[in-house]
Amino acid sequence: MDPCPFVRIVIGGLAVKLPVASKPAFSGIHPSSSPCFCRIKLKNFPSQISSVPLISQGDHIPALPAACFNLNKSQFEKLVLRSSNSGKPCSLKIEIYTGRRGNTCGLSSAKLLGSISLPLDVKSVESRKGMTIHSGWVSVVRAAKGSSTQLHLNVKSEPDPRFVFQFDGEPECSPQVFQVNGNVRQPVFTCKFSFRNFGEHNLRSRSQLSEPCTSKNWFKSGNKEHQHVKERKGWSVMIHDLSGSLVAAASMVTPFVPSRGTDLVSRSNPGAWLILRPGDGTWKPWGRLEAWRERGFNHRVGYRFELLPDAATGCPDPVTLADSSISTKTGGKLAIDIVSGAGSSPASSRSSSCDFESGSESGLGSGSWAELLHRGFVMSSTVEGEGRCSKPEVEVGVQHVTCTEDAAAFVALAAAMDLSMDACRPFSRKLRRELRQQKSEEFVV
Repeated sequence: MDPCPFVRIVIGGLAVKLPVASKPAFSGIHPSSSPCFCRIKLKNFPSQISSVPLISQGDHIPALPAACFNLNKSQFEKLVLRSSNSGKPCSLKIEIYTGRRGNTCGLSSAKLLGSISLPLDVKSVESRKGMTIHSGWVSVVRAAKGSSTQLHLNVKSEPDPRFVFQFDGEPECSPQVFQVNGNVRQPVFTCKFSFRNFGEHNLRSRSQLSEPCTSKNWFKSGNKEHQHVKERKGWSVMIHDLSGSLVAAASMVTPFVPSRGTDLVSRSNPGAWLILRPGDGTWKPWGRLEAWRERGFNHRVGYRFELLPDAATGCPDPVTLADSSISTKTGGKLAIDIVSGAGSSPASSRSSSCDFESGSESGLGSGSWAELLHRGFVMSSTVEGEGRCSKPEVEVGVQHVTCTEDAAAFVALAAAMDLSMDACRPFSRKLRRELRQQKSEEFVV
């Protein structure tokens, strides 16, 4: 089946230049410690926040990505229709602030410096494979009287086709997984949930891990002092293709246990999954997903996904591709997006050496190999809040799928993230029947 059409609107190259008369008030401020930030808005999409460096005449403008809006076909068509009906182009609005983000004692400490509104010619975006919507300086409409401040920005649009997969039920109910495109759905995988009772040794010997990095144990379990405490462990998801062949797996390798004195899984002792792929007649670890309940934010589950070393890359270190959190009330998305420096994968964007304008790479250091393999939008997966039926929808960029096993690995990761929301529930609450292990049940890979 053909991939689904998506369009990305990428905003980057942000910088603020203040009028000469205002410069002394900000003298000595280095761009890396800029007191400015901006809120980037596109109607019907969540706003995104990014730091903005403060520069002087002749200073280099950092070519870094700041935000990215991803539009599927339906969302894009709504933008086009709204623009046609109103007779006015859709606009990208950017508000520039000085001061600290967030609130102090219920009061915002940030001051609005001004805003801009940039028209988006969505019809031109639709008709081209990719285009630069804007590149250069724009005068900021001041919130207070005075001479104008200027904002530099680059705005690009680019096609971003994706394969879309949808679980036909909750992962713990062993559903089918369909590939979808519009109203067309066709089964591609089956998802088998079960419990591992055979211990870590058998999985290790079966997978015959041959990683270049042997100093770390990817199968480490939780602290031994917690072994007598209630724990959620041994969950496993096997992904089969339609012929019945195993093409990916997700295995809970670190139990989810409550931290001392609480009934919550803590960040200091997270539960973890290995995402496994078949290769050379054995299982090979591809990624590691950790999850925990955020401290102070009991209604959020934190997660971190690492791409594990591969002998083919010659790099011994794992690379964090996503580090974020999801609301347990409203749900959200697990997302890996290397180009977007604003949302889902801050660890990746911080180490990125990609030039926003040219797309080139330079000065490759530890971790950059993962960005070369997984640049741009990689994947996203929906997660529902507690009490809602969760049927994950998984989007995967076409450039990251070269075979069935590629797609299956992302589907396994999506299942692991969805199940982690249950595994991180307070231990004072009872899990649904499908997630409670029966003593008589056995499962062997």
